[in-house]
Amino acid sequence: MKHLIFKTYIKANPDVVWKKFDKNLFTKLNPPFPRVVVLRFDGCQVGDIVALNLDFLIFQQTWISKIIENNTTAQGYYFIDEGISLPFMLSAWKHIHRIESFQSGTLIIDEIFFETPWYVPYFLVKMALWMQFMYRKPIYRKVLES
Repeated sequence: MKHLIFKTYIKANPDVVWKKFDKNLFTKLNPPFPRVVVLRFDGCQVGDIVALNLDFLIFQQTWISKIIENNTTAQGYYFIDEGISLPFMLSAWKHIHRIESFQSGTLIIDEIFFETPWYVPYFLVKMALWMQFMYRKPIYRKVLES
């Protein structure tokens, strides 16, 4: 599987950050394109489901992920979602979300593992993911530091 890591420093305590990992934050993190409609958001606990409708204007795709693991560690919190129904450009998805104590704040680490089908160029998906996670950084700060 391909692997990407994104890190964002937040000037807030990990406990505060963890409590704000909810549907409100998730909805705000979605980029302007494709338009995303949250169909279901159970939370960040094992067994929870997140279902999205991605609107690409001329076609729509469904994305469903399931939380397969979550825990509290000495460093902070983490949870893992795994794709169970993915848009055509992905054949596999695993996203480890880490919320860790760092200096006087929190480091959010988004670690992504993914595969693309043979007909979708990896570099296009990598570029789209990079843009999406760069888009998230200021939103993380705005929502989580307030």
